[in-house]
Amino acid sequence: MAQSTASAPTETRGHPKGLYLLFTTEMWERMSYYGMRALLVLYMVSASDKHGFGWSQSKALEIYGIYTGLVYLTPVVGGFLADRYLGQRLSVVIGGILMMLGQFVLAMPGTVEALFYAGLGLLVVGNGFFKANISTMVGGLYAPGDARRDGAFTIFYMGINLGALLASAVCGTLGEKFGWTWGFGSAGVGMGLGVVIFLAFANRLLGDVGKAPKKVESKTGAPAVSSAALTREEKDRIVVIFVLALFVVFFWAAFEQAGGLMNLYTDAKVDRSVFGWEVPTTWFQAVNPIFILLLGPIFAELWTGLGRRSKDPSIPAKMAMGLLLVSFGFVFMLGASKQSDASGKAALFWVVAAYFFHTAGELCLSPVGLSMVTKLAPVKYASALMGVWFVANAVANYLAGLIGGYAEKMGEFDLFLAITVATAAAGGVLLAIAPMLKRMMHGADEARPAVAQPATGAESKPGIQAA
Repeated sequence: MAQSTASAPTETRGHPKGLYLLFTTEMWERMSYYGMRALLVLYMVSASDKHGFGWSQSKALEIYGIYTGLVYLTPVVGGFLADRYLGQRLSVVIGGILMMLGQFVLAMPGTVEALFYAGLGLLVVGNGFFKANISTMVGGLYAPGDARRDGAFTIFYMGINLGALLASAVCGTLGEKFGWTWGFGSAGVGMGLGVVIFLAFANRLLGDVGKAPKKVESKTGAPAVSSAALTREEKDRIVVIFVLALFVVFFWAAFEQAGGLMNLYTDAKVDRSVFGWEVPTTWFQAVNPIFILLLGPIFAELWTGLGRRSKDPSIPAKMAMGLLLVSFGFVFMLGASKQSDASGKAALFWVVAAYFFHTAGELCLSPVGLSMVTKLAPVKYASALMGVWFVANAVANYLAGLIGGYAEKMGEFDLFLAITVATAAAGGVLLAIAPMLKRMMHGADEARPAVAQPATGAESKPGIQAA
């Protein structure tokens, strides 16, 4: 079956210009999401005059897990609606508007529980429309076999983390220092800016990418998507997506302790004093995005360069590396726990070192995983399978909240040790079966020269390639 990308405009710096629009839109959306995430658990456990709910740590982490799990579950529905009825571009706009409204509901002074849950609900539904579809559009900018695709997703991933950095600097600071209303409200403003920028430049920079749902895309000038039954190769590739999704549950269940247990641990048991000044707890949520911005260009160039020389590790092997690196990062949390148990407070070094290795693991796994789905998924199921990929995140985030809640019962050291062992074991198993999974991809992850599609009476448009 021929695969194609819709027409895209000219390129800049080796990538289509539309990549940088999607980068910017995702940056503002992530500023909104991570700004709220940095505050959410602290807000729920707070009983101060800033109008927190004063809930227990275990209850707050359970709600945090349910919320973040639903955030990654609804993209399955959003991807299906985009593929069948709305198109990816309209879905992104709808999702952005709903998330903006959700943040503003949370920002209402003296929010009662009913409004609190309503705000979270708007964020969950909005993210369902937004998340899978903007990621799928990144893949739509590149022809099958384009060696730049993994690098493009790493660049896109830097936009995610630039937004996360802004979230800590702006939303976290305003919420922690001046009140929750200011923090949540600034997150809503950030999401609104993302929608405005996307609407202003989408037609100019994205061409036809994401404009029409797949079932009617042929009317826009792009090749029609085949309605034929899936081939054996396509079925094998879908199986690979599901197998890898199972392993990334282990990764994200560990990694997402950053917004829950590690956030609370840093607040209570880490010496945050630097030259006599106490670093706000929410600022530690910026450590990961800072490392992403520093390491992202290195990883992007590494994958692209290795791909050009046909030495790129397979996608399963990269993801196994990610699991092993996040496991090693939790070794430093074991050191932090030992020190805080002995002296009451742990040094900053332990947490920062843990975030460094978590970030390196994230760069091996997350942007590569997004790119992988766009390579392996049949075109007619592209957004829906991207949504399925986020189901793994949904399960992992829910588990992250449940796992973090056990710290009150078993202690941080034993919990960090269990996470270390589980992620190391998962990484070892995935590394062992990586060659088999690579064979089941049937060459979809191999860079190869793109073959231009012949003109059909009209001027050929850049970006339309035959598999």
